[in-house]
Amino acid sequence: MNRRVVITGMGVATPLGNDLEVFWKNLLEGRSGIVEISRFDTTGYDCRIAGEIRDFDPKTVFNNPKDHKRTDRFSQLAMAATKSAMRDCGIDLEKVDRDRFGVLVSSGIGGLKTLEDQHSALVNKGPSRVSAFTIPMLISNMASGLISMEFGLRGPNMCIVTACATSNNAIGEAWRIIKFGDADIFLAGGSEAAIIPIGLGGFSAMKALSTRNDEPQRASRPFDRDRDGFVMGEGAGVMVVEELEHAKARGAKIWCELSGYGLSGDAYHMTAPPPDGEGAARAMKMALNHASLNPSDVDYVNAHATSTGLGDICETRAIKTVFGDYAKNGLTISSTKSMTGHLLGGAGAIELAACAMAIRDGKIPPTINLENPDPECDLDYTPNVAREKRVRIAVNNSFGFGGHNATLVVTEFKD
Repeated sequence: MNRRVVITGMGVATPLGNDLEVFWKNLLEGRSGIVEISRFDTTGYDCRIAGEIRDFDPKTVFNNPKDHKRTDRFSQLAMAATKSAMRDCGIDLEKVDRDRFGVLVSSGIGGLKTLEDQHSALVNKGPSRVSAFTIPMLISNMASGLISMEFGLRGPNMCIVTACATSNNAIGEAWRIIKFGDADIFLAGGSEAAIIPIGLGGFSAMKALSTRNDEPQRASRPFDRDRDGFVMGEGAGVMVVEELEHAKARGAKIWCELSGYGLSGDAYHMTAPPPDGEGAARAMKMALNHASLNPSDVDYVNAHATSTGLGDICETRAIKTVFGDYAKNGLTISSTKSMTGHLLGGAGAIELAACAMAIRDGKIPPTINLENPDPECDLDYTPNVAREKRVRIAVNNSFGFGGHNATLVVTEFKD
């Protein structure tokens, strides 16, 4: 259990770019990826905006050119992010034990478009017109399965589904498996592609989404008094999570050390956190404990902060519980969802990438659209403009419907 774990590769597919450096540049510049939805007619929907990826060609993703026709978009985005991560980590697969190379890439919802399309085929054309690929395309574990097949990876392979905490849980469990000694390296992260009629309609019916349709780029506004709901995004993030000595033996570039992981359950409500954020606080405390850190050691928190009235307040209270006076006197926080929207099961991984790059560059991305702070959200959320600050230790929060809380801690690597 004393095996150290590091991140040696990262790949993203996001509304702010599918290249890691482009994504990071756009975050630091405070650019918004929220646009009017172009993929289908949104007439009649309360919300008509989202963080769409518009420059993505699924035909280029798979080795087999036919695979883009028999995979859902969430799997396609996951594969794209994975291939970017594999290039970034510079690994030679002929020189590693593929029985000890695992995959844990998950989705909070899975193949929702496949489900919608094939249900329509069933109702309108009959059961004979339902695709034979329906089930393989829609099940959430297929991203992990396809990735393992693409690269011949035979290590531990599974999928964790915890709604918006999915990515953090996937990366955290990869960390745990490596520390336990059952694998040396993982591809871990999450993907989501739910910007389709049933996804938009379902979240709209919950009154969870922003209706600031005339100002898409100003719609996601975490911690702001005038926030009116979150904005859906789509995309994927995948990390190469690796045991330190294994990484050093192959001369890998090391982004940062993955030093702590915490998780908890609220046992409170299907979609709302408890008012005091107690479950989120326990996840953060566990992660810091695993990392053998004090709260005052942390430089930056990438908050879950989705731009919902209750969620932002509850996370602020949880941060105050964990960090005490330091929460107001030294801790820097931001919500990159203000720019990307909420990638649901893919959110945690792209936000962990932002943490790693904050450590590399000593820069913290802003929370844009924070113009009138909510009086109950009274911490330093890096409003509107990126900030230079040395970041040695960063905390990444993700919380999901069902009361799932997952926190990761990454630290500046020191041999």
